[in-house]
This record gives sequence, structure tokens and C-alpha cells, in this order.
Amino acid sequence: MTEPTKQNLVLSIDLGGTKIVTAIVSPTGEIISRQYKPTLAEEGMEAVVNRMLTTIDDLINNTNLISSSLSTIGIAAAGAIDSVKGTVTDSPNLPGWHNIPLKDMVEGATGIRTFVMNDASAAALGEHSFGAGRGVNNLIYITVSTGIGGGIIIDGKLYNGVSGSAGEIGHTTIDINGPRCSCGNIGCLEMLASGKAVAREAQRQISHGARTTIIEVAEGELQNITAQTVAVAAQKGDATAIAIISKAASYLGVGMVNLVNIFNPEMIIVGGGMAKMGDMLLDGARKVVTERAFQLPAQVVRIVPSQLGDNAGILGAVAFARSL
Repeated sequence: MTEPTKQNLVLSIDLGGTKIVTAIVSPTGEIISRQYKPTLAEEGMEAVVNRMLTTIDDLINNTNLISSSLSTIGIAAAGAIDSVKGTVTDSPNLPGWHNIPLKDMVEGATGIRTFVMNDASAAALGEHSFGAGRGVNNLIYITVSTGIGGGIIIDGKLYNGVSGSAGEIGHTTIDINGPRCSCGNIGCLEMLASGKAVAREAQRQISHGARTTIIEVAEGELQNITAQTVAVAAQKGDATAIAIISKAASYLGVGMVNLVNIFNPEMIIVGGGMAKMGDMLLDGARKVVTERAFQLPAQVVRIVPSQLGDNAGILGAVAFARSL
């Protein structure tokens, strides 16, 4: 690519518990360049931020850009975000991240205007502007991956709440006697329906003697079991794997029932790694919504998979930048 003139390009960063995706994107949503790196969150906050800054430099250099070609850096980060201050106030999937002034850190290092928002809220904006939610004025996006997050669009606009932290769907209480969550609460949806929850339940059942091909897919190693491992076994007809995913789908459906009854959305979009299971996951959730939600909103809502996949947060940051 030849060096462009300044055209309001956005450098978008999707910072999650397991991966950092960085991309340079045009205002129309065209991804010009994209890089993926593991987060390696266990190395600590400073190491992760330095990895982000190195990736920014690499992407600019590899794309033959000059930094003045970028109007904004948009960061979609996992956790509770004070979007006004650009601070990560707490992030269960980024250990040790408490009141981290991420906006100031990145803006100070790069000299480029920076904003920070919740990753699931960004994904909601991305799907609304460029994906499955185009033309839909009232929708909820749920990301079901390592953890569970959400974003809410009301009357065509992202709903942030008073402090910018609305949409923490994964930390709504589903079972008051359930397992303790990394956020400190008990029985959160994230502890019952996330990819981590599916893997943990498979490991628990196998350690208690369950006969299943999940362990074979994981090459005999309990620690290798992931939600994807369980999904592969389920696709092959393994009864234990099917039951584990069905249970997670039911819990996800209960979470959706609450959303349907409270918000009466036209659409619920499901993204994240677990969404790649498709109807194996979504049909169970849809069934629970049909059975448990109020009849009229249950009939209206469409529960669909993400169209943008892993690019939803990246493109949502661009959509947010356009509104600044």
C-alpha cells in the first residue's frame, strides 16, 4: 500500500483476556491492515500495554503510514470501563487491571487522540453499523467467549449508563447459589454459560469418571480441554459434550429472558468464540426464551449470530470514532 493522505483512518484495538487484535480501518469499515497477538495477561498490566504500543508502531510501519494519517486510536477493552475518563476500572479477565488510565497511557505514548470503551459495547456498535444489526434501532449484543459481555443499542444509539459501564450482562446473577465469579459475585451468567464455564464443567465431569470422547479430542490432557474441544466432541455425537453445551445454552437462554422482558429488543446478536457453535448453542437459548419470556416480546425478538465475528469490536471502535 502506498502512503495515503490524511483521511481520518482509525487505529482500532480489541483488547481481550486472551488476544489483542489491532487494525487500521477506514471510516467506511474497510480493514486496511490487521495484526493479532496473544494478550499474555499473566505478565502484568505494563507488559500488556507495552505489547499494545509495540503493535501500534509495527502496524503503522508495516502499512507504510505516517502517524498523522490516523485521526484516532480506539480501544475496545474487556471489563468495566469509565469511558469518560478512558479508565479500565476493573477487568475480571485482565488480572490486576484496576483503575488503569489506559487512554492517558496510550495517548501520551503516541500523541494520537485516544478513547477507551467496553469491548462488548464496541461490538454492539460494530454490528449495528456494519453487521447483523444494520437498520435495527433496538438491539442487544452478547459476546460469549472466555467471559460474557454485552452492549445495548436503544433508539439507534449505544446506551452507556451514567458511568459508561452499562451492558455487563455476564455479571447478572442467574443462580444465587451458584459458583463464585472472578468479579466477586455469586452465580453470574459468565460462570455458567461462557467458554470457560463449558471447559470447567467438562473437566469436572471427566475427573469424576465420565466416559466421553472429549478427553480424546484434547489428546488425553485435562488441561487442554476448551469450549472448542467440547464442541468438536458434541459434533461427533458425544452425549456428555452435547449435555454440557445444552446446559450452557439453557443458562444463556435464562439470561436472554431477562433481557427480553426488560428491554423488549428487536434483535439479540450473539458473538464471541462460543457463537461459532451456531445453532448447537443458539437453538437451546431460543427455546428457553420462547418458554419463559413474556409472549409478545418473545415473538418479536430475533436471536441471531454475529455477522462480523472477531472484527465486531474493531469496527465498533470505528463507528464510535465517527460520532466524536
